[in-house]
Amino acid sequence: MSLNEKRLCVDVLVLGGGPAGAWSAWSAASQGATVLLADKGYLGTSGATAPGGTTLLVIPPVARLREEAVQQRLRAGGYLSENAWIHRVLDQVEQNLEQIEQWGYPFPKDQDGTPLRTHLQGPEYMALMRKVVRKAGVKIWDQSPALELIHDEHGVAGARGIDRLSGKEWLVQANAVIVATGGCAFLSKGLGCNVLTGEGLLMSSEIGAELSGMEFSRQYAPSFADGTVTRGRMLAWSTLYDAEDQPLLQGERTFSSIPELLMKGPVYAKMDLANTAHKREFLRRAHPIFFMPLERAGIDPFEQKFPLTLRYEGTMRGTGGLRLMNKECSTTVPGLYAAGDAASREKVTGAISGGGAYNASWAMCSGTWAGAGAAKYALAQSSRADQRKPTAAGQYGLPAGVESTDTLEIRPLISSIQAEILPLHINYFRSISVLSSALERLHALVPYLKATPPSTVQGKVQTREAAAMLMVGRWMYTAALARKESRGLQQLADYPEMDPYQTHRLLVSGIEKINIRTESVPHAHELSLLREERAI
Repeated sequence: MSLNEKRLCVDVLVLGGGPAGAWSAWSAASQGATVLLADKGYLGTSGATAPGGTTLLVIPPVARLREEAVQQRLRAGGYLSENAWIHRVLDQVEQNLEQIEQWGYPFPKDQDGTPLRTHLQGPEYMALMRKVVRKAGVKIWDQSPALELIHDEHGVAGARGIDRLSGKEWLVQANAVIVATGGCAFLSKGLGCNVLTGEGLLMSSEIGAELSGMEFSRQYAPSFADGTVTRGRMLAWSTLYDAEDQPLLQGERTFSSIPELLMKGPVYAKMDLANTAHKREFLRRAHPIFFMPLERAGIDPFEQKFPLTLRYEGTMRGTGGLRLMNKECSTTVPGLYAAGDAASREKVTGAISGGGAYNASWAMCSGTWAGAGAAKYALAQSSRADQRKPTAAGQYGLPAGVESTDTLEIRPLISSIQAEILPLHINYFRSISVLSSALERLHALVPYLKATPPSTVQGKVQTREAAAMLMVGRWMYTAALARKESRGLQQLADYPEMDPYQTHRLLVSGIEKINIRTESVPHAHELSLLREERAI
């Protein structure tokens, strides 16, 4: 081991420090495994949950109510979800919320003293999870982004990364790895700590993992134009105005009309429906992060209009991610597990976005399952991971893949990728001709990743982030062009109707050459039956 490298061997390595990563680490440690959690930020403040509040998918354990909720989700998701998985989430989230309360989270109580476990305040929740994870014996490496996985003929064997603070590279050998690094959001405000860029998807694909649901990535969310916070629920208390101060809409909750309005001209919002001091104080306490960029700009959103834009949330709020093989959240690579936004949510949400309640519940549930599954797998191995002879798998945006003496210019590359992904006229108002052209331009950017990455710590991390963004964009558009219909978040102008014969999942894999195939789903026949009933 060189002086500029630190090494460790554990049973389970967790990559990511959001809710899914925290639950994964705690769950694996609770099974008796030695666990390391490595996060590109800081466990406790990482992820979309930490700075705000989130609702949970809590439905009373009444058979009729739960079955109605499951059937509604099945229909809304285009019959690509699975009833059994939705029931699993409903059951598991109840157990996890009880556990959170036992750990000391201060849930409010009703007049009878019954805890109201339907909402979590992000700062308190994630601060508690950090304490719980540490108490379980998990070793935490903050500011330590993973750059690539290592593997051998038996599957994944750990990961390599870098410590942002010391500049030292690290190598962790583990018999099981859980990817919980978040999805890919393609933020237009630049890159930096905790930006979700899809590194987990790239690293996993480099060792052969399949992805699913990548076409269901057409997810944008409204934001203050000079900020990046996408707590769009605040618009339910707002009136939308055009540039001439004429009201357009009130109480917008679905956001479906905002893209069309923005294509016509500027759109402004004012939270004038929150017309009492009580309502305003409630909203400030529920989502304090929403107000921070507005306050910094000197705007009182209850009294003044503020300009809106749409931030592209990609697979973070879409459904795409690593394909899950079983109830333990394993992937197609032995020893590799996925949780949270890194995992495809199709089994629970189908072709639509999870939304706050589904996403937050999925994070804690999938983390719990992946942690237990990874621990079971790792502890069943006959030898420690440091007795294996793995090789590094990274190919793009790393020195090992360099074929040129030119230095890679990261910012222009990122801008070129975002130019094909962020515009509404390409990615939101999808058509075959426009997507095909954008995909060809993304393909043409791949050779640039063969240039020499910058030597700085931040340069190395950002180069890998750029590579991940590029690959995720190519997978998304390849899948979108293969699904010639409109279903959920996949809306294609050339095929505006849902096709019952395409009630299957699309699986993509590969990097240089992208492969795609279909996977059957258990409820496909129900859509066909519904169509037949309507025809009678």
